[in-house]
Amino acid sequence: MSPDSEQSTTYGFETRAIHAGYEPDPTTGAVIPPIYATSTYKQDGVGGLRGGYEYSRSGNPTRTALEGALAAVEGGTHAFAFASGLAAEDTLLRALTDPGQHLVLPDDAYGGTFRLVDQVARRWGLEYTPAPLDDVGAVRAAVRPGQTRVVWVETPTNPLLTIADIEALAGVAHEAGALLVVDNTFASPYLQQPLALGADVVVHSTTKYVGGHSDVVGGALVTGDDVLAERIGFHQNAMGAVAGPFDAWLTLRGLKTLGPRMDRHCDNAERVVEFLLSHAAVSHVSYPGLADHPGHDVAARQMKRFGGMVSFRVAAGQQAALEVCRRTEVFTLGESLGGVESLIEHPGLMTHASVAGTDLEVPADLVRLSVGIETAEDLLADLDRALSV
Repeated sequence: MSPDSEQSTTYGFETRAIHAGYEPDPTTGAVIPPIYATSTYKQDGVGGLRGGYEYSRSGNPTRTALEGALAAVEGGTHAFAFASGLAAEDTLLRALTDPGQHLVLPDDAYGGTFRLVDQVARRWGLEYTPAPLDDVGAVRAAVRPGQTRVVWVETPTNPLLTIADIEALAGVAHEAGALLVVDNTFASPYLQQPLALGADVVVHSTTKYVGGHSDVVGGALVTGDDVLAERIGFHQNAMGAVAGPFDAWLTLRGLKTLGPRMDRHCDNAERVVEFLLSHAAVSHVSYPGLADHPGHDVAARQMKRFGGMVSFRVAAGQQAALEVCRRTEVFTLGESLGGVESLIEHPGLMTHASVAGTDLEVPADLVRLSVGIETAEDLLADLDRALSV
């Protein structure tokens, strides 16, 4: 099933994840794309390219297969695979914005995104305003007419799991002549489809749920707009932070099982949330599946399920939170998320250290879990040991 097949949009998610982007090899019948470990391609005369390939920074068949599959699962028409999620973000910012323009950023944005905007993009003239993305009025107030180029959305956010109304924010952005960019990493394309809700571009750290096995670093951009795609494609080639063939192959392998994995992540996360809510050492649990979560109704409307990420606050404060992170055994202390294994981290001193001392600083007693697909009872017992000492 080729990525531009008319039938590809009628198949279910899991079918597209497995088949889109690649037809079985006509010579051997291989059902999985090979790893095209080549930097250059023989031309049949000057300018006579076979399949459009000339140099692997500009295009590689393994990467093409991944990009076709990513476009299919996100409901887009164009996808671009990068060496990391931040490489994708950097390329997108340079493709979409000019010096002197303005960006609205989540007031609890991922630390790496904030660092890129605040310490890199701002130096070449991009201005930004943090805003609470669960408050449509506040986002509208943060927009600068004629200057705001991008409204940048994470939903759920990292690590506070705030929910943004994608459709409403698309309206705010488009009314101002701006673009809506949605980082869909936490939800994954299985649980949420931002393009269908009005987003212009979707961002992924494919290192996370899309790859799903903590064995590859990558990023992606997906759009359904031909003009934006042309601009992004030019900058991808000009800037060069592309996914290599081995990384593209690993990411594509992970994508094929995304649907079943996400269902298990969600199942386990729901069990963990139920346990944490009843534990005396926990003062607060953040999970959009909870009826009292401020964004629950929006999440229920725009997400298939509520995801595998859980954050909670430890009642005894920061030192106790650090001790919980230290004591777990099944939950591995480590950064990143979205792999088959469960991870635990302290955002304030790890993934979000870059926002310390700013308006985006996260609570010192916060612990973030990436709930994996292990046996649920083992995860609950592990957390109970860590919290009950």
